[in-house]
Amino acid sequence: MDSIIVRYCFAALLAFAISAAPATAVEQNCRFIQAKPEREACYKQQEDELAARRKPAPATDASRTLETLRQMRQDDDAVYRSINNICRGC
Repeated sequence: MDSIIVRYCFAALLAFAISAAPATAVEQNCRFIQAKPEREACYKQQEDELAARRKPAPATDASRTLETLRQMRQDDDAVYRSINNICRGC
């Protein structure tokens, strides 16, 4: 049973490694371009693609998280107020 799981994991890892190899080759091809203007254009294109991938998430997610936390705090305060009115040990 364990050998079957190991075989499937190894096959999946091998497939992933093979599929990821062309992506690294695309990034490395600029240095082999002989003409300087074309090579610089290639580097510029790679920088633009990298900047697009690293673009931060929209700010609406942060504000939505902040609003959710604020609402949770208000709910907690309401619960604490209601607990304080309970007589303990009367």
